[in-house]
Amino acid sequence: MTTPLTLVANIEAKADKVELVKSELLKLVEPTRLEAGCIQYDLHQDNSNPALFTFVETWESKALLQAHLNSPHLAMYVQATDGAVVNFKLNEITKIA
Repeated sequence: MTTPLTLVANIEAKADKVELVKSELLKLVEPTRLEAGCIQYDLHQDNSNPALFTFVETWESKALLQAHLNSPHLAMYVQATDGAVVNFKLNEITKIA
């Protein structure tokens, strides 16, 4: 059995684009949760800086994550938020305890 792949994706919206980015991120949740291999896909917004969003994701495999990264709904998000995101960082993490 393979170990699930966990990711933390941090997205920082431009100050004047917070609501746009939030709206587009929310559109990703339902279709992504229906994708093959998606175990967890939770979106969070920072309590002290509403421009910061974090996805905590768990996938059955790297191949199924790659399918998600190539999905039409993710491509639409990228197009819709072009120029609205200041920073994007994706970390793969491993549970150790």
